[in-house]
Amino acid sequence: MSAVLIDEAPALARAPASASASASANGAALVLLGTGVVGGAFLKLLCTPVASKLRLVGAANSRKQQTDPARLAARDLREQLKQHGASRDDTALLAALDASDAALKVVVDATASTDLASRHADWLARGYHVVTANKSLAGGALPGWRALQAAIAEGGCYGDAATVGAGLPVLSTLRRLRSCGDALLTLEGVFSGSLSYLFNQYDGSQPFSALLREARKLGYTEPDPRSDLSGEDVARKLLILARHAGFALGSEEVIVESLVPEALRHISTDEFLARLDELDTPLAARHEEAKSRGQVLRYLARLNQRGRARVGLVEVAANHPAARLYGTDNQFALTTTRYHTQPLVIQGPGAGPEVTAQALLGDVLALG
Repeated sequence: MSAVLIDEAPALARAPASASASASANGAALVLLGTGVVGGAFLKLLCTPVASKLRLVGAANSRKQQTDPARLAARDLREQLKQHGASRDDTALLAALDASDAALKVVVDATASTDLASRHADWLARGYHVVTANKSLAGGALPGWRALQAAIAEGGCYGDAATVGAGLPVLSTLRRLRSCGDALLTLEGVFSGSLSYLFNQYDGSQPFSALLREARKLGYTEPDPRSDLSGEDVARKLLILARHAGFALGSEEVIVESLVPEALRHISTDEFLARLDELDTPLAARHEEAKSRGQVLRYLARLNQRGRARVGLVEVAANHPAARLYGTDNQFALTTTRYHTQPLVIQGPGAGPEVTAQALLGDVLALG
């Protein structure tokens, strides 16, 4: 089924004017969900002068949580949570927000948890603001997206800059274009920092598995690289962008090419990591075929004017914009009714905990 245009107001990562005015005086109280790589980088940013009006009243990893002010102030909070703290209880975390006298009460979701993402709309409806790097709701099933938009329409503020492009000004640009009456016609680009790095480096001189191990060591991939190689993360980003552009695109309508062989898809992470070499032969063959035609491989996301969407590995010419990326660069080429002769291109680092955490902080600060 082809996607159709919808007339839904895009999510805005800013509070109403009345809330912003009071926030400047009383600051914001935060609960941080997820203290992993991105969450840990966010905690460091909370110690900087620009975050002086932000107060952390709760923090949690997947098993433990902490609401004690003295422990929350400790610089080794991430390590302490592994040993100390109460068992996870969202009710207690939200109670800590409620007990705060801050003008703004914000839930910061730095996880990839589908379960936590499913609660975003409810938190908004209860009066909390949500700032997130978690794309499981906005980039998931279409009913979840619509529930999120309904909650935002009731006055909730949803900070989502970190969900696409690690904070590159993609969503904000798309929203601004649409608010000015422009319309997205086509979208193409490299939406994954990890896959960008891998195929920018892959020239056949070393096995793909060796590059993958290096990328994982550098923190460019998820702990289980299949989260990147499956293409599902790229598909979620494409869905988020398409929906903000007005396409009622269901998750089942995106054609996704996985780079993970069928035999490796349902085994444990440890076993997959031990069998990475099985990726090498099929990818080497694809590389040689492309090279014989003077092409290179890139993992691209594409959306056309009819709302047809696909993510997968394609051959592109050496002078193609995606062939000239560096490191973990993301690239978003937007062709619109006004940027028609030449697309509007947004490009920059699309992976890394520091830039993602900065996007989270920027959305929190934009609330006040």
